[in-house]
Amino acid sequence: MDNFLASTLKQQAPLITSGTIGDINWYWLDHGVMVIEPNQGEINQLEHVLLSAGVHGNETAPIELLDQLVDDLLNSRLKLNVKLMIMLGNPEAMRNGERYNDIDMNRLFSQHHKNYPPCAETLRAEQLEALTAQFFESSKGRKLHFDLHTAIRESHHVRFALLPYKDSGQYSQKVCDWLSCAGVEAIVLNQAPSATFSYYSSEHCGADSCTLELGKAKPFGQNDLSQFEGINNGLRQLVSQGLPPSSTTAKLKVYQVSQQLTKLSESFTMNFSDDVKNFTAFEQDEILAVDGDTTYRVQQPTEWVLFPNPKVRPGLRAGLMLVEIEQDVIFH
Repeated sequence: MDNFLASTLKQQAPLITSGTIGDINWYWLDHGVMVIEPNQGEINQLEHVLLSAGVHGNETAPIELLDQLVDDLLNSRLKLNVKLMIMLGNPEAMRNGERYNDIDMNRLFSQHHKNYPPCAETLRAEQLEALTAQFFESSKGRKLHFDLHTAIRESHHVRFALLPYKDSGQYSQKVCDWLSCAGVEAIVLNQAPSATFSYYSSEHCGADSCTLELGKAKPFGQNDLSQFEGINNGLRQLVSQGLPPSSTTAKLKVYQVSQQLTKLSESFTMNFSDDVKNFTAFEQDEILAVDGDTTYRVQQPTEWVLFPNPKVRPGLRAGLMLVEIEQDVIFH
């Protein structure tokens, strides 16, 4: 198997689509999609780990990290003790250096792709759903999915995780511990179902899933990967050793969504500067945004803003507001 990322960007299928190298078997499933597994033991009993990046094509640092990970596995420089799927989500947008071509792919999962006319992103989201379900359906061990991203704007927490909504409201302590070991500073809990890739794998495949935001988006070749040392080491430990034992010492800031700022019309305006950082705090009754007759205010004593973006289409989320909660009430 030649260079995984380069062949994905060139849209070149390998001449050989599966093989054995040392202690591992590898399978090329489609452009940007591989499965790598140990060739000994009860494979279905192993942790099944899906690592995805490039759902937004211009978020390149995680793509480069996964490419290095694949290269080290295929050249026997890294041991594998899980069944691993690697996905580079949106190859066409990656080639174009764009976040997406037609539609934000991370709003298309859990069948939301059916709400739009067919295009490259809707077809790819449907394909990734099918490949993800197929990967996890044989698992008799723990299922894990980490969807890796970088953010458009600066953030008071440089590395943070978004955990998808669960009916139970309970999340894995082991995953929390791994996030802490990998240098993640904060966790955000979604309070409603969504169309993200991590919600799909959690709700429909039973995986412990999260979306990881790992820094600033930059073009290919312009990333200082030393800035991603913590997550890189964490991913390598994960594939070679699995999740760490549970610990009660990992302490992260934990937030949950308190309200969503929805853009109702083109009249929508935000009441703060366009360069405000993620996790900037606002006090109760401050006006956040105005959209015609609708005014969004801070409802709790303090709320923190996340992903403000007034440029989205009407009907879509233009930002989230968060409140801080205690970690021990939601992890087990």
